Amino acid sequence: MSVFDRYSPFIRDFIYRNGWENIRAVQVAAADVIFNSEDNLLLCSSTASGKTEAAFFPILTLYSESPPSSVGIIYIAPLKSLINDQFSRLNDLCAEADIPVWHWHGDVSSSHKEKLMKKPSGVLQITPESLEALLMHKHSDIPRLFGDLRFIVIDELHSLMRADRGGQTLCLIERLSKMSGTDARRIGLSATIGDTSAAGAFLSCGTTRKTAIPAVKDTGIRWRLSMEHFYVSSSQASAPEQENDTEALDVLDEASDTAPINADPGYGYIFEHTRGKKCLIFANSREESETVTATLRKYCEQNGEKNRFLIHHGNLSSPIRQSAEALMKDDDDFSSTVTTSTLELGIDIGRLERAFQIDCPATVSSFLQRMGRTGRRGLPPEMWFVIREELPEARAVLPELIPWKLICGIAIIQLYIEERFVEPARLDRYPYSLLYHQTMSTLASFGEMTASGLAAGVLSLGAFRNITKDDYRKLLQHMVKIDHIEKTDNGGLILGLAGERQVNSFKFYAVFQENEEYSVRCESMELGTIVKPPPVGDKVAIAGGVWTVEEVDHTRHTVYCHKAKGIIPAYFGLCPGDIHTRILKRAREVLKEKRSYPYLMKNAVSRLSTARCLADSTAFADSPIVNIGGDFYCLFPWLGTYPFMALERLIKIKCADKLGISAFESSKPYFITFRMKADKREFLNVLCNEAVKTEPSELLYPKENPVFEKYDVFVPQELVRKGFAYGVLDIKTAAEQIKEWCKNI
Repeated sequence: MSVFDRYSPFIRDFIYRNGWENIRAVQVAAADVIFNSEDNLLLCSSTASGKTEAAFFPILTLYSESPPSSVGIIYIAPLKSLINDQFSRLNDLCAEADIPVWHWHGDVSSSHKEKLMKKPSGVLQITPESLEALLMHKHSDIPRLFGDLRFIVIDELHSLMRADRGGQTLCLIERLSKMSGTDARRIGLSATIGDTSAAGAFLSCGTTRKTAIPAVKDTGIRWRLSMEHFYVSSSQASAPEQENDTEALDVLDEASDTAPINADPGYGYIFEHTRGKKCLIFANSREESETVTATLRKYCEQNGEKNRFLIHHGNLSSPIRQSAEALMKDDDDFSSTVTTSTLELGIDIGRLERAFQIDCPATVSSFLQRMGRTGRRGLPPEMWFVIREELPEARAVLPELIPWKLICGIAIIQLYIEERFVEPARLDRYPYSLLYHQTMSTLASFGEMTASGLAAGVLSLGAFRNITKDDYRKLLQHMVKIDHIEKTDNGGLILGLAGERQVNSFKFYAVFQENEEYSVRCESMELGTIVKPPPVGDKVAIAGGVWTVEEVDHTRHTVYCHKAKGIIPAYFGLCPGDIHTRILKRAREVLKEKRSYPYLMKNAVSRLSTARCLADSTAFADSPIVNIGGDFYCLFPWLGTYPFMALERLIKIKCADKLGISAFESSKPYFITFRMKADKREFLNVLCNEAVKTEPSELLYPKENPVFEKYDVFVPQELVRKGFAYGVLDIKTAAEQIKEWCKNI
């Protein structure tokens, strides 16, 4: 029997109504696993390849043939906007078969939720945070709501494998299974999974099922890519008469309008090439998206034309976000939307013609997700990179002459084209913040529990496989001390008064940090605010200067610092960038190789040529440490963010005194500059000797309390330090790189 014939009649009718002429390979692969096995399924295929339908067609067929007596399918997605989008699509699909579709998140009316509670059935679409709230507050209803649960579909799986949110999702699924007495099959969907074996193990964590990972060959799609470079306030890298001999785009349209005089060249370029088109403009932070939108709207005003730029990011209200989404879906509206990662994921936002990327994203995964927003409804995927850079000053030192955004952007594209590389998820962390959260959530659900019963229930969850019983005992003792839990007269554990205040807040359900602002101060001077502070000893860019953090007061939300020298990127609240080592190593090859790239436009070609000449004349791409004048040196590690952080601390803590190092400055994850009394050979020898014998715990500063995750403030400092040292500071990769350097001494 063919896959089409195996589908239920209402599925076949849906396919006919939509004019589909054939069943795609991804749909055949999914149907084979779902119909002919009891395995979990990891479905990896390119954006807009039909993964959602591939999963739901066979799942709904099985549902219709044997209707469950409760909610039969849960669909978990990371964004409310994605759930809203899929809700309307699934409603159309399920209407004929009379399969109800429910959605459940903070913007859904209570009356809709009450209907589900009265008659649990069909498909429930929900975010991890809303599922957390459901397990906490509807604990006694879980067997009735989900007692016959058959499938759990996790959309955009890659995004839920990052940091604590993915661990929370796994914990919720495992807790739900225990509470409902079910063993639902799990279906993971993603377009950008790097290590499919690790993702399959992640998906099956806590179950006895194995995960099937069918190889789905994507049909050949020709991308339309371009990358152009602009100096923000100077003449451009290419001479005006230089011809563009690249073939970055099949047809590079001529701008039909003109940006205002004295406009920022990069923003003006975007302004000129979005007229009459429906585009997305990706920025790498909320702050930048606001600046870009305000600038482009100002250009509209100066040109005397109607505003044609929308904005979409996570800090905006629901009405503003939903209005932007509605206009994007309107094929008759030609507004362009400035956004962050909120529109990376699988929401169908209409007939987008083009995406712009300001500078380059931090990951190959983000590039693929953003590229995949276009190329739907018969159009080829199209992305224009706009790399912006201030012209280096005449007296700028070597590392400041390197166009890091340009070479990293090229590296990201080439890694995928050449190797299909996508960053693997980090699954070896020590999630103490999440451990606190799930402990509190479990006590909120079950009430009084014995310490052994609580430990058995929480530590058995797959996310905590690295956590020892001794560490958990320390956490519980600390939670009792701070009154987040308390002991009863008969020795049990319940929530304490301070703990009840935590779980009774709607903010408790999320394990990701809300945007709590910290005031940055230098002596009596207020410099401004940042979203999330870096650790002590690190630097922050604000108020036109660079400052070294002396102290972080998490109670008063204040960062105390002193003036420092150098140039670093502004700090936008993430653990700085999390750029993978493979990107930096490929960026070095970009500087060393002589080849051209067909997507580079004329300014970018010239800027890359200048950078390659610099690399040839200084050999900084061949030698890890370069003398930049007198006793000043620059170290080019070509390491990703976490091994770079480990290397930086190794030098400061273990090597600085031995080598006479001072004036230490770093720009994560690109370079480190310092003064040194030793020579390059001695530097590498000392570095190598220290690297092989240094444990991650030795790379912590005295009394440092590196609070990064949301609930680290409620975790004993000893565990916070351990989690940061062993889960973030990648000394292993750094040591391997140092050994390679020492082989060439």
